[in-house]
Amino acid sequence: MENKRYIVQMNHIYKTFPGVKALDDVSFNLCAGEVMALLGENGAGKSTLMKILSGVYTRDNGDILLFGNEVEGDLTPIKAQALGVAIIHQELNMCAHLTVAENIFLGKEILKKGMLDKREMNRQASTILNSLKIAIKPETILGSLAVSKQQMVEIAKALQSEAKILIMDEPTSALTSKEINQLFSLIRELKTKGCAIVYISHRLEELQHIVDRVTIMRDGKFIIEDDFKALSMETIISYMVGRKIEEKFPRIDTKKSERILAVKNLNAGRMVRNVSLEVYKGEILGVAGLMGAGRTETTRAIFGVDHKDNGQIELEGNMISISCPNDAIKQGIVLVPEDRKRDGLCTKLSVRENVALPNLDIICNRIGIINKKKEKLMVDKAISDLHIKLPTGEVNASSLSGGNQQKVVVGKWLARNSKVVIFDEPTRGIDVAAKVEIYHLMNQLKQQGIGVLFVSSEMPEIMGVSDRIIVMCDGRVTGELMRSEASQEKILAFATKFENKFEIENK
Repeated sequence: MENKRYIVQMNHIYKTFPGVKALDDVSFNLCAGEVMALLGENGAGKSTLMKILSGVYTRDNGDILLFGNEVEGDLTPIKAQALGVAIIHQELNMCAHLTVAENIFLGKEILKKGMLDKREMNRQASTILNSLKIAIKPETILGSLAVSKQQMVEIAKALQSEAKILIMDEPTSALTSKEINQLFSLIRELKTKGCAIVYISHRLEELQHIVDRVTIMRDGKFIIEDDFKALSMETIISYMVGRKIEEKFPRIDTKKSERILAVKNLNAGRMVRNVSLEVYKGEILGVAGLMGAGRTETTRAIFGVDHKDNGQIELEGNMISISCPNDAIKQGIVLVPEDRKRDGLCTKLSVRENVALPNLDIICNRIGIINKKKEKLMVDKAISDLHIKLPTGEVNASSLSGGNQQKVVVGKWLARNSKVVIFDEPTRGIDVAAKVEIYHLMNQLKQQGIGVLFVSSEMPEIMGVSDRIIVMCDGRVTGELMRSEASQEKILAFATKFENKFEIENK
């Protein structure tokens, strides 16, 4: 491909953070009207490279050319936007207290006589949202929307700026299948208009639907750039991780033991209705269902985050009372939450502090002083066991990649003698190798006789890892399948029971 067709050229880019060389002589090229998949493990440098292109970070060294013109000095977010670059971050970067329209026009507000022209902003926002087939009113407060809807608003905001270079960092991580199809249709339309799209995703199965070329990074270095069709999925994965992944869903068989957790007739608000389930020692119970089925709400109710209207929870045959997360932790039930940054981490604290925080009862003496030796052993073991990539345990959790942040959330529970571990979407937004490590961790817990409750939106994952699967729809358990009999068709049939009922009632 000739250079004159490139609208982005990043040559010999270097970037170092304290103790970490994030980018080491990386080059990246992008053409108009193409979708370039930027792939690599968590911590490979993908997001750092794109944050330099969008002006969030400044490069230490290297050249950037946009539309054939060299960028003088450092890019800033405003300068990059003016040059036609927009980025949709993996972690939503919106103002929850503002309306949808106000978020879309943030920084580019429409004024009339020195005042915000909210009517015109709402009108234009409605036009943008309708063009994307997004059924959201522009006057809606953003924070009242589901995460998936907030994600679509962020996409609308990027498109409002008429960007010619659009960076999408894990754009489908919180979207439903229907919304993903809408996004892909939009991407194809943008391609025909000459928009260049950088697509970062760990859902490799998505690539075949939209991607033209692939750039792969590993450990902050450029590895290869090629046409997507020229590379098999196995080759892509081996380039990403530097080795061959022998098994996508590793699992071990353990002998079914006695029941460890029983939830009976649990009700909690509108999304948890008469839910009953059982988890056995050494078993992974998968919880499947479509977005909005009530899976996350069920885990939050069990863990004591949300108020329970009624229902019973038994642990090892004994009735227990859980009114807050601390009650659950003391009983031996722990939760790895869906939203790691909001609910699982203190991002302004170090990794050491995050791992130690829920375990102070273990590492403190009688008068509340932390035993530094115990703390160090605990933190070092968590980092080693989960292969968390970081220079030292003193770095802030916010500085880690999404996958390594997820590992820290998991790692803080490893020191406890937990009896039941609840994983809510633990592999969302992390790479193939990191996913396999999470699966290995679940298998280790199985071998130790711990009960695992595993929520996932990815059906191949839920079938590959679980021993038994329950399916939820409209806040209820609508079906149960053993691993040997599970199929995507059967799971989907149970997952749409409410939808089918609704269709029949409206005929």
